[in-house]
Amino acid sequence: MRKHSGILLALPAWLWLVCFFVVPVAIVVVFSFGEKPDIFSTHSLEHLSFDRYAEVFTPAFFTTFLNTLWIGLAGTAICLVIGMPVAYWMAVKVRPERRGLLVALVMVPFWTNFLVRTIGWQILLAPEGWLSTLAQGIGLPAFEILNTRQAVLLGVVYNYLPLMILPLFVAFDRVSGPLREASADLGAPKWTTFFRITLPLAQPGIIAGVLLVYIPLMGDYITATVLGGAKGNMVGQLVAGQFQTALNWSLGSAMAVVLIGIILVSVAIGAGIVWLVTLPARNRNRLVLGPAEPAAARSVTVPAVVEGAGA
Repeated sequence: MRKHSGILLALPAWLWLVCFFVVPVAIVVVFSFGEKPDIFSTHSLEHLSFDRYAEVFTPAFFTTFLNTLWIGLAGTAICLVIGMPVAYWMAVKVRPERRGLLVALVMVPFWTNFLVRTIGWQILLAPEGWLSTLAQGIGLPAFEILNTRQAVLLGVVYNYLPLMILPLFVAFDRVSGPLREASADLGAPKWTTFFRITLPLAQPGIIAGVLLVYIPLMGDYITATVLGGAKGNMVGQLVAGQFQTALNWSLGSAMAVVLIGIILVSVAIGAGIVWLVTLPARNRNRLVLGPAEPAAARSVTVPAVVEGAGA
C-alpha cells in the first residue's frame, strides 16, 4: 500500500493536468490541420493538411513574432533585475515577523482584474492623463508612450513582476543564514558571499521565476491590445483575432501551435546558454579530494605491514 501511496496522492494533480492541459492542447493541434470551409463556419476536419501552417509563416507573422520575442526577453530580464533585490531584501534584511505583510503587499495587484489593471495604465500613459499634465506643468514634453512597444513593455513588467518576486523570495528565504555568516567569518566580502553562496543556492527559484514570467508573457494579448496599438502587436493578438474576429479556428490553432513551439525552443536555447555560461563556475567550485593512491603502491605496502606484524 505504501508503494502506491505516492501515486494516489499525485492522482488528482495528474487528472487535472490531463483534463485541462493535455486534452485542450491536443484539440488545438488537431484543429490546426483543418480548414475554414465557408464564411459562416469556424472549422472543418474533413480535409486534413498542413496548409494552415503555410499561411502562418508570412512576413507579417515574422515581424510580430520578433516584436513578441523582444518584449518577452526584455520584460523577463527587467522583472529579474527588479525582482531579485526586492526578494533578497524581503528574505534577508527584513525581520521574519514582517515578511508575511510584505508578501501580502506583493500580492495586492492580483486582487484586481488583469484587464482593469492594464486599463489603469492606459489612463496613466494617455497624452491627456494626469502624468502627462503634470509633466507639462513642470516644463517637460507630453508623454507619447501610449500605443508603442515601450508601453507594452511597461505593462507586462507591472503585471508579471509579482510572479518573479515570489519564487525568488522563497529561494532566498531557504538559504541558511549560518552559511552567509560562515562566509563572512572566513573573510569573504558581501558581494563574494552573494555570488558564490547565496545566488547558486537560489538558482531553482531564479529558474522558476523566469519560467513563470516568460511563458505567460509570450502568450499575453490583453496588454498589447490595450497599451500597444498598431506598434505593439504580439502573437497572442493574432491568435485571439483568428478565434474571435475572423472565426478561423484552424488558422488560429496553427498560430497557437507555432507559438508553443517557439516558446519551447527559446526556453531550451536559453537553458543551454545558461548551462554553458555557468559551466566554468561549476567546475571551479567542484570539490576535489585528491588523486587516489595507485593500485601498485597498495599491493607493495600491504604485504610489508603483514610481514612486520608476523615478525
